[in-house]
Amino acid sequence: MPIANSTSLKELLMQVNNPIVAIQQEDGIHFIPADNHFFLSSFKEDTGHRFKAFVSAVPLENLGDKGFKKRHALKYPYIAGAMANGIASAAMVKTMAENGMIGFLGAGGLSIEKIEEHIIDLKTTLQDKPFGFNLIHSLGDPAHEMATVELYLKHDIHLVSAAAFMRMTPALVYYRIKGIYENDEGHIVTPNHIIAKVSRIEIARQFFSPPPKKLVDILVEQGVITLQEARLSQFIPMAQDLTAEADSGGHTDNRPALTLLPTMISLRNEFMATYKYTDPLCVGLAGGIATPESAAAAFGMGAAYILTGSINQSCVEADICEAVKRMLCQAEQADVTMAPAADMFEIGAKVQVLKRGTMFPVRADKLYKFYQSHNCFEEIDERSKQEIQEKFLQATFEDAWRSTRDFFHQTGHIKEIEKAQNDPKHKMALVFRSYLGLSSKWAIQGLPQRKMDYQIWCGPAIGAFNQWVKGSFLENHENRRTAEIALNLLFGACLCTRASMLKIQGIDLPMDATNFTPMEKKEIFAYLQGPVSM
Repeated sequence: MPIANSTSLKELLMQVNNPIVAIQQEDGIHFIPADNHFFLSSFKEDTGHRFKAFVSAVPLENLGDKGFKKRHALKYPYIAGAMANGIASAAMVKTMAENGMIGFLGAGGLSIEKIEEHIIDLKTTLQDKPFGFNLIHSLGDPAHEMATVELYLKHDIHLVSAAAFMRMTPALVYYRIKGIYENDEGHIVTPNHIIAKVSRIEIARQFFSPPPKKLVDILVEQGVITLQEARLSQFIPMAQDLTAEADSGGHTDNRPALTLLPTMISLRNEFMATYKYTDPLCVGLAGGIATPESAAAAFGMGAAYILTGSINQSCVEADICEAVKRMLCQAEQADVTMAPAADMFEIGAKVQVLKRGTMFPVRADKLYKFYQSHNCFEEIDERSKQEIQEKFLQATFEDAWRSTRDFFHQTGHIKEIEKAQNDPKHKMALVFRSYLGLSSKWAIQGLPQRKMDYQIWCGPAIGAFNQWVKGSFLENHENRRTAEIALNLLFGACLCTRASMLKIQGIDLPMDATNFTPMEKKEIFAYLQGPVSM
């Protein structure tokens, strides 16, 4: 049977707070609001109506996991992820908090002094509204990691996003268990929460487990935690919430979301059964979420929340230059690639970056190959050395080393300098790492003479997002606002979910009924007005 009122169907589906019914009549299938008046009148007499389908209300607030939202005082299950070097800015964190969601300031790569400035700003501005800070694993600088944790504890920062951890560290364990206590009802209260971001099951196991007793004992010996805190720590997980990070920007294992999320959910169930935690564990999804369909799929698979990153980098609030935002707006699905990572250069770790409009991925890969195949810079052939010095470093190797040495001296990493002076290969690695590290800062600062060297962390989500918003007000970066994009994704996910309800009840929908074009925030809230029916 044809759909008699297909024009109004989309309008009804977009009224996500209200249920609708499909009724078959002689001229086709009709869709009407299913309010209480409808049901009362329908059952009073035989109207000749034949029900074909029912679509329940799907309010934005009902998406995701209730426990997760309650734990973090959120209205909507949405996180703006922490993009390092402050790209996920204080402005981004503020707009998320003010719109019932949460953002994490990208503290990775920032100095302790700069992080403290942001803490004071956000605590003063947001007060009791939800927000958090990033805590990135510092493989080569555990002292900085501990200093960051001590800063968070000093300022009562009770929520961090833990990223790039390959194992539990003393600093991370210290943050998690400091201040835990047992209340009068016998319930263990944990002031400090961790939302872990992982893509490997072996790392997820560590986060779902209690803090390692070996590290707990070390902290007791150091006198930084009490015996009571140590005892209680064995009854809580390292992280109550875990983000399954699929194919994303920056550090990523390029995992497919369709297999990663179910795996992590299954692992969650296993650990809940094993440890019988009082508070349920939650699993969210990140990586590739950039359209209503992908958001709806995440929630449909059981994600407690969703986290976005790449698409936020092109937003007004992102602390990165305008040139980079324009480049991101032009990116397509295949315009990303993997390149050597500055922080784990020697072990061959990689990050996903934008390749369109920049030579960084090619140049970074060349540097890593030279590092692998040579014991010192002097062994490299003359033509390649000239290219590296003139195009990559834009300085002689020795001048670049002096700048690198000064940096490590200023940051207190004297051992790195001493090692480099005795090991030419390590010296070469530090100089090459300096290029990789500076390239991300050049992108943030927008140095025009270094545009070909911009390192822009980005996943394939940006291409899907650009395709979706093409022709809409969100096509231009000047109109992209983090919270408004988030509300569009959540609203679109509700619309997709309602459309799916009709499909599984045998209703064939016209394409225009589910084609959701981004709307301004005020338009979205116009559809959300009024109480939820049923």
